[in-house]
Amino acid sequence: MPLLNVSPVDRLYETLPNLDDISIPARAPQPDGETEDTQAIAAAFGARILAAGLQHDLPFVHVAPADLRDLVTWLRDGELAYTTLIDITAVDLSELPDPDPDVRFQTVYLLRSLARHKALFIVCPLPGGDDAEAPSLAGQFPGAIWPEREVMDLMGIRFADHPDPRRILMPAAWPNHPLRKDVPLGGEDVPFSLTWDHPEFDGLGDQILDPESLPPDLPPGMNRQNMILNMGPHHPSTHGVLRLVVELDGERVVNVDPDLGYLHSGFEKTGEHRRYKDFVYYTDRMDYLSAMNNNLGYVLAVEGMLDLEIPARAQAIRVIMSEMQRIASHLFWLSTHVLDISGNGMSLLMYATRERERILDLFEMVCGARLTTSYIRIGGVWKDLPEAFLGALSEFCDLFPGRIDEYRDLVKDSPIWRTRLEGIGLVGREDALAMGLTGPMLRGSGVDWDLRRDQPYSGYEQYEFDVPTSDRGDGFGRYEIRMEEMRQSVRIIRQALDRLPDGLYRSDDRKVNPPPRTELDTSMESLIHHFKLFTEGFKVPPGMYYHGIEASKGELGFFIYSDGSGKPYRLHVRGPSFNNLYAISGMSRGLMLSDIITNIGSIDIVLGEVDR
Repeated sequence: MPLLNVSPVDRLYETLPNLDDISIPARAPQPDGETEDTQAIAAAFGARILAAGLQHDLPFVHVAPADLRDLVTWLRDGELAYTTLIDITAVDLSELPDPDPDVRFQTVYLLRSLARHKALFIVCPLPGGDDAEAPSLAGQFPGAIWPEREVMDLMGIRFADHPDPRRILMPAAWPNHPLRKDVPLGGEDVPFSLTWDHPEFDGLGDQILDPESLPPDLPPGMNRQNMILNMGPHHPSTHGVLRLVVELDGERVVNVDPDLGYLHSGFEKTGEHRRYKDFVYYTDRMDYLSAMNNNLGYVLAVEGMLDLEIPARAQAIRVIMSEMQRIASHLFWLSTHVLDISGNGMSLLMYATRERERILDLFEMVCGARLTTSYIRIGGVWKDLPEAFLGALSEFCDLFPGRIDEYRDLVKDSPIWRTRLEGIGLVGREDALAMGLTGPMLRGSGVDWDLRRDQPYSGYEQYEFDVPTSDRGDGFGRYEIRMEEMRQSVRIIRQALDRLPDGLYRSDDRKVNPPPRTELDTSMESLIHHFKLFTEGFKVPPGMYYHGIEASKGELGFFIYSDGSGKPYRLHVRGPSFNNLYAISGMSRGLMLSDIITNIGSIDIVLGEVDR
């Protein structure tokens, strides 16, 4: 039987030499201009600063590895008060023009001054070629330990004096570092054929590695004189495929070591091989309880690099969707958290799920999907709101505050609920800042910080809402914060509904969004734009950029290094579940074994985003 005439994997129109721009790929330009902070840094460190200034309106400072710790300590303890480390990532420069064989990698650090509402990026070029080493910042910020382990694991960069230099996402025996540019994407294209005689089937399965089973090592710092237990990865209360190695002295927890990576899906590597517009659909699958927020975080990063203006109506719709998603995510957290630790869990599970289903019905009304929505797109949203949506959402906003009262009434007098939350999972203010915690984990330790208010995006500065905090630092304080956040989300949604403007629901920039179908029959220019968008995508100016949003679990951020092409040269996701989960060991020490379950729920994690 003859094979169907299908498109080849390598399409000529994507690779013809005369279509390639000779300026692509390009390195990110050196920072230009200055801010008060970069001026102060240059004045204090002089020639030790390699470069300083702005890139895509964000402040960047370049510094050699020998001076990194001094700079970070000065920023943390001095007047600039960059008191928290938000993220660490790295870039493999080997496939950019004019590669320096001695400087293959650079690490990138994001520091934030909460008191001054400022962010600062530090770029550290690393000598050593393939065997590069950077100084560890674990001594300055404990929250650097896991991000540095991730960079070690996926990029192969060593960190001097790191307290725990183990792999964190990949198996210990994995043969390479996947995010290096010389490591292929992996995966196999399965031929589309009506017969097994297709020659490409001969090699199918060759990329599958030998599933060698190795005995697990004892995590550092644990003592076999105590009891060592495995909790997970198939335990229902670990909220996913999370394995915890627990050291016990009797019933008291001595140490907890999370073993991650069972759900590692290679989102970042995949994103570096997809056009900008095509990665939106992948973001749904990370924190699969917050697809709308995932969409929004990613598209804001791309739009920031494009300097793309978003119509007011699209901005308002995005705010509505993001706050609905926050409520839906908190409802899922509440129902499962109560089920984990409280006696009346099944009742609240049913009631909270009932309201969450109404939100998913509304999502389905606007985009046809309930979980993996892909509704927020680069330039706006996929479709305008249907006529019935506004009335249905208004009904929900009228109904939902009373439902929150019902949820509170179900647990407020429960001795089991209060006993298992009050005083459990304590995190102090200074510890929360040092570990880089965000979201309810940070606000539950008395730190008044919310990106929607303090570094607003999507027009959040136009809305009135309160940011709930708690000085308790325990599981009960975090419970109260999330309950109040749902009320504030309803408040924001009502304001957005009342002031929803008319106009475009997505940008009319034809180089980013396709023209309306009606134009294709009458305008050759529109037809060309349509063809180029769906065959090549759009190109993003060279440079580095980061954008973070206040997702339901904390700060969700996307870092992009663009080489000027239609695909990210480097794409990194800063996930709140990953960074917040680092706190589990300190939260659980000295408590009972059962309190670990409480702490996992109190952090509120989704393993799809932890493992990415």
